[in-house]
Amino acid sequence: MRGTRHICAALAALTESARRELLTFDDPAAALRQPIPEPILELVVTCVRMATERVRTVRQVVPRHALARVTAADLAATARLPGRARLTDTIPFKMIVVDRAVAAVPLDLELLHNGLLLIRDPVVVQALVRAHHAWWDAGEDIGEASPGGAAPPPQLRPVLDALLAGLTDETAAARLGISGRTYSRRVGELLAALGTTSRFRAGAEAARRGWL
Repeated sequence: MRGTRHICAALAALTESARRELLTFDDPAAALRQPIPEPILELVVTCVRMATERVRTVRQVVPRHALARVTAADLAATARLPGRARLTDTIPFKMIVVDRAVAAVPLDLELLHNGLLLIRDPVVVQALVRAHHAWWDAGEDIGEASPGGAAPPPQLRPVLDALLAGLTDETAAARLGISGRTYSRRVGELLAALGTTSRFRAGAEAARRGWL
């Protein structure tokens, strides 16, 4: 299957059909390295997220190098779902398996928009499920893979929550009942405590320290 319109339709139908189990191999950082068409990128993120909220059993395997590159909001959501995501050194290819009945694999094994193979043969699907189980068993829950650390200073906890929620500085300051200048200063203190100057990386570092 090729073509953005056909691939988007197939992915939407596939994830919408999920009822019992969703298995994935995924590398969120790949989107940062490739010129992926915006419709596909947005659709994949939205469909998988909606499916994970609906399906009882969700197992996502993510390569360790991607941990620092996913968005803070997505990382926080994953970290709060123990048993739903695990880190491994690598993944063999990108893949989605729904209810052990159908699998979607990119034709080039990495980028969905270059072509998609839908597999319904029960023998092949079962082999893919077993491969996923092997990687899952070898992986670590994100919480376990995060080095432990002290909780953030009490006055910085609300700032971290505001960053993870994606609030603007103005909105965050208003909600916390402090001035914009004070909020900006506390953001600086939080980034210093996390050892980074990037708000984008703050969520990843907070997760690794077990602050989420």
